[in-house]
Amino acid sequence: MQDKIEMTIPGKPEYISAVRLAVGSIAYSAGFDVEDTADIKAAVGEACQLVSCHALEGFASVYTVKCTVEKGKIGITVTKSGNEFITKGDKRCLNCPEEGEIGKFLISTLMDEVRIDCSRDDSRTIEMVKKAKQA
Repeated sequence: MQDKIEMTIPGKPEYISAVRLAVGSIAYSAGFDVEDTADIKAAVGEACQLVSCHALEGFASVYTVKCTVEKGKIGITVTKSGNEFITKGDKRCLNCPEEGEIGKFLISTLMDEVRIDCSRDDSRTIEMVKKAKQA
């Protein structure tokens, strides 16, 4: 059986920590150990930054986070569609490298499967899978 959870998040950076906590709770409830849960939370935080603000003219107005929980694995998709932005103004993301290459590297290191799609119409999708360690 598969459980699916979907959240729509305002693109402001102050909500990233709430997403990390929510996905971490989902992962821990699904049976992931503390170490894997921390890895998942870190990867999700980086993915949210990549889709909501990295190298964009403003913050994404909204983005979605979808979690699919199956026995022994969790799939997470973070997506921003279209080109609607909230102007950044003076507000800057903390630790926001221009192109987000460090974030992409961290996600790839922490998760078992990763697919990153940054299409031409300003849509961005990051799909990640983490498999539970075999006992």
